[in-house]
Amino acid sequence: MCGISGILSLDGKYNKEDILKMNKILSHRGPDDEGTYFDDFIGLGHRRLSIIDLSKAGHQPMPDDSKRYWIVFNGEVYNYLEIREELIKDGFKFHSNTDTEVVLKSYIKWGKDCLKKFNGMWAFAIWDGEKKELFCARDRFGVKPFYYYHKDNYFVFASEIKAILEVEGIPREPNNIRILQYLGNYPLLENKSTFFKDIFQLPPSHYIIMRKDNFEVEQYWDIEKKEFDNERAKDTFLELFEDSIRLRLRSDVPVGTCLSGGLDSSSIVCVLNKLIDSSKQKTFSSCFEDKRFDERDYIQEVINATNVTPHYIFPDIKQLYPKLFSIIWHHDEPFEGTSILAQWCVMKLAKENKVLVVLDGQGSDEILAGYHPYKWYILLDSIKRKNLVEIIKNYKFLLEAVQSYRKTTNKSFFEFIKQISKSKFRSSKGDSSYAKKYLTDEFLNSNLNELTLSLPLKFNNKLENKLYQDTYFSSLQKLLQYEDRNSMAFSIESRVPFLDYRLVEFVFSLPIKFKINKGWTKYILRKSMKGVLPEKIRCRKDKMGFVTPQDLWVKEIENDVRGIVNSFSKREYVKSEEIPKILDEYYNGNNSLGKLVWKMFCLELWFRVFFEDSYTKDL
Repeated sequence: MCGISGILSLDGKYNKEDILKMNKILSHRGPDDEGTYFDDFIGLGHRRLSIIDLSKAGHQPMPDDSKRYWIVFNGEVYNYLEIREELIKDGFKFHSNTDTEVVLKSYIKWGKDCLKKFNGMWAFAIWDGEKKELFCARDRFGVKPFYYYHKDNYFVFASEIKAILEVEGIPREPNNIRILQYLGNYPLLENKSTFFKDIFQLPPSHYIIMRKDNFEVEQYWDIEKKEFDNERAKDTFLELFEDSIRLRLRSDVPVGTCLSGGLDSSSIVCVLNKLIDSSKQKTFSSCFEDKRFDERDYIQEVINATNVTPHYIFPDIKQLYPKLFSIIWHHDEPFEGTSILAQWCVMKLAKENKVLVVLDGQGSDEILAGYHPYKWYILLDSIKRKNLVEIIKNYKFLLEAVQSYRKTTNKSFFEFIKQISKSKFRSSKGDSSYAKKYLTDEFLNSNLNELTLSLPLKFNNKLENKLYQDTYFSSLQKLLQYEDRNSMAFSIESRVPFLDYRLVEFVFSLPIKFKINKGWTKYILRKSMKGVLPEKIRCRKDKMGFVTPQDLWVKEIENDVRGIVNSFSKREYVKSEEIPKILDEYYNGNNSLGKLVWKMFCLELWFRVFFEDSYTKDL
């Protein structure tokens, strides 16, 4: 796991010092080694976090034997040993035990088709000095980041936006379209833009080829349904899940697990317990003394069943508040709420215990329909089929989910239904309940038409389309970004077993009943975990995850929030006369305004960090 950067100028004009500046800004991603490569057209930078083959043989940028090809690589290809053996049989020789060398030589042999052979997470760039051609690629689900700026024959890329901003001549401007999406609470329905104008991210499952006067961005993989034996679905799921975890244990440094007490992380811990000595497994959990936000009862069930070594941390907003500038600096962009702060603390805890690789449960909710609101789409599909019995049953299951949903959100379940029913992927205008009320007319009118308000409808039912959209464009993409930034801030590699492409492809190929069945979400995971997972967890219907008491926290730092939000009101985005009313109403108990208050607060901090240099990197 590393930090990569590069500047390609096919007109032969770039500043080598910019590569050194990018390397420096990415030092937290790779504290173990750094390297650069320069020729007349390209400069490459690399910061290394040593996970596989800790020797100097893993130094990057890495060339092939002829020095024609050079690679900078971030991520892990977990099946690199199997691919390595295949390449050796074809006559390739290796000088290291790294997956980086396997990726490079796979590209030399198979070209862009090498991407379909890789099982893992990656963002890399390979320079062909003979052809004067740059090939860049990102993994299937976007676990690893790849940002870029492109103009004519000039191309800059890096693992984080802040590194690109270090390059001379790169404009530093806010992207008002993304700010509108964020402040107006519109659904995020695209995966290319960032909060910085003219800086983009390479979408998941895509590659870039850049040559003189030619710039191509192409998709190399997509989720496709395949034929599987539904009678063996439970066994096949467990086999794929176990193999995914087994592959993600490949490491030359200690591996730990994040444990929230929920179904996903608990399943990883319990399956891992079958594969390694449980006494060597360390788990890391965020907890609170307030029982409404605490999962220690469930965490203890896992500990009792596995005999792992648990570690706990108790996030405190008064301790975290002074670090918010640093946290936002690491994240590059404003975030939706305080839940990422719990994960931040968990990664800090893992680092303090000398664990450099953690397994986490991201992706399960999106591929297995784990969120209760997905039951809304089940109901819509039954209405479309005009099956009265199904409609009544699914409506009943939807109502049963309301109480559980209310535990983890500050608004009612029906407010959520009202919101999603307006979004464009439901073929109607996307609009929030407060955008027109609180945002200035000029800001709203000048940017609203530029919002992306439609998504591809790949499948024949609403639930599968929603899962596909959330995986590639919406909720999962945000969660993976948070996962990457939180872990890499502490020089930790995070691995997500639920996003093994074989497992994802299998789940999408199964009938809907294996995802939601008789009101049970993640049905096939629950079935496959019988006898592996404690029943108290396997059969729980509520979900919490790494939650935080956001409204309580925001009220603990009321004076700071008021001051910062009042400063934000002077910017072009919100009606300044409405801000005192919003703050007074919120602090008098109207928690429905909590999301808006947080976003204005966080956005103002973001402006100060990236446009006024009011930050510190100190953790």
